[in-house]
Amino acid sequence: MGELPEAQQNSVDRVAPKWAGRVDADGPEHTRWHQRVSEQVQSDLPGAVALIGFCSDAGVQRNQGRTGAADGPASLRAALSPLAIHSQRPLVDLGDVVVTGDDLEQGQDRLAAVVEQALDAGALPIVLGGGHETAYGTASGLLNFLAAQPSKRIGVLNLDAHFDLRDEPRRSSGTPFLDIARVMEKSGREFNYAVVGISRPSNTSALFARADKLGVSYLLDEQCQPDRAQRFVSEFLDRIDVLYLTIDLDVLPASVAPGVSAPAGFGVAFEVIDAVCRQVVQSGKLAVADVVELNPKFDVDSRTARSAARLIYHLAVG
Repeated sequence: MGELPEAQQNSVDRVAPKWAGRVDADGPEHTRWHQRVSEQVQSDLPGAVALIGFCSDAGVQRNQGRTGAADGPASLRAALSPLAIHSQRPLVDLGDVVVTGDDLEQGQDRLAAVVEQALDAGALPIVLGGGHETAYGTASGLLNFLAAQPSKRIGVLNLDAHFDLRDEPRRSSGTPFLDIARVMEKSGREFNYAVVGISRPSNTSALFARADKLGVSYLLDEQCQPDRAQRFVSEFLDRIDVLYLTIDLDVLPASVAPGVSAPAGFGVAFEVIDAVCRQVVQSGKLAVADVVELNPKFDVDSRTARSAARLIYHLAVG
């Protein structure tokens, strides 16, 4: 464990961009994210937060959604850049996996390799999507990392208005969790999947039936009062050993997150989603996370990016 293996440098398609922003004064008490990332790019990874961009529209396009999520990582970095530092935890930007044309499956494989190697180096990978097809690559990296530990109970907690359990001939932003379920079944692992924020009008009866068949736990958006959401997440965490958290920004109300492929007509209050993020960090079980579906083309005053940056901040520093 330590420095990232040379092979990972070949897994990303684009090196990390140079972070920049306002500098208030000298001294650690004035430090912002752009300064910490700049200082830590060459750092050892144990204990670090490792940011990975996944620049992909391919899954959203296949799912007939509004394209533009490929620019999400850049917008997320811009929103994270001025945040103040209140933790000594290293921040490392590993660069971007870039999906071009119909390169989705290969791009997901490259993302899985970066995630696996970051985990192997002792980091907490946080993937900046990209459409929700990002999830297949993130989860695959975790599954590969834990392949030699079959007794570990892996849980997938999705903060999302949609199940994303569609059965399609090719992977898309609507299929990742059915795809993951099938991979886990083949490897003999139990599929522990829970969703906070499901919109009943946005998911067909067939999707609810599939979720029930797979044993999926879910909380409807209209049921997401703070105490109920906390209990739901706590009960799920008690059943698993290792957590993959995936945040689809369309779980938030459209007033908070207008810049997504499918803005929510109802949504879950930001305060509830923020509290869930803090809860999973405090559990000590979080191994990897991603934040997906930011579409800067439809954002308003960077509102969605800023909301997402606040959630990422709490995942990174607790």
